[in-house]
Amino acid sequence: MSDQPELDFTGERFTPECVREMAYEHWHRYAWAAEVVAGLEVLDAACGEGYGSRLLSARAARVRGIDVSEVAVDHARQRYAGERLGFDCGDATELPYDTDSFDAVVSFETLEHLAEQDRLLAEFRRVLRPGGFLLISSPDRKTYSDETGYDNPYHVRELYRDEFEQLLGRHFPAWRLWGQKLMFVSALWQLSGGDRAQWLLDDEGHVQAGDRPAYPPLYLLAAAAASEQCLPDLPAHSLYGDRAESVYAHYNEEVAKHIRAGHLLAERDAEIERLRRQLDQPWWRRLIQGS
Repeated sequence: MSDQPELDFTGERFTPECVREMAYEHWHRYAWAAEVVAGLEVLDAACGEGYGSRLLSARAARVRGIDVSEVAVDHARQRYAGERLGFDCGDATELPYDTDSFDAVVSFETLEHLAEQDRLLAEFRRVLRPGGFLLISSPDRKTYSDETGYDNPYHVRELYRDEFEQLLGRHFPAWRLWGQKLMFVSALWQLSGGDRAQWLLDDEGHVQAGDRPAYPPLYLLAAAAASEQCLPDLPAHSLYGDRAESVYAHYNEEVAKHIRAGHLLAERDAEIERLRRQLDQPWWRRLIQGS
């Protein structure tokens, strides 16, 4: 990585200088994808700042990143471009590549920014070789927006899980679905099947075992291909964190602040009560106590 200035964070796209929760979510997706692109020719569609394309290029034979933003692409070229990594400016719904050009297409958090979602997946299918696969993610509208009341101004059309599955099925005969949610790590798990390796304490105090976390995912990720045989061998469960445990450390810091604030309020309440008791006394007693 060269010593290029940072790309300004506007909220529309992630930059690697972001920390904690957002960093966990975004880096995890690319680390997950990098495990299955070794030796392949990969397209990173809507690559943004370029950090993810660079991570993929450490394992892939060749990576092309494409983004509609000229500013982002110019930045990526200066900061990351190398022998096996290059960047193009273009629209992901009209990819400037020949049919059957790539072994894998990676496109994370792109779908919800576009109205032409079928057109996007049709283009991904077109540039994939017959044995290639797509890795794609998008927030689940139910948990990302409906249940939180959050309105992301950069999102054009968010999908519910069934809508996401139907979209995938219209373009790829085979697909598998994973969920992602931030805990004290970013957790990513296959939404059907998997090892019996998850435990949850329910509301009645019983410990229940399952094959996946019992929480609704915030993001949906999919691997899709022309056939089951072409799907990549991805793990059923995946965790991502940093050595500093920054999300957990931040949580502990906020808890400590809350505890300190609670102690301070208790001290102030006690002092207010003491002064109130003094004011309730006769004037001559207050005079004696003050002398």
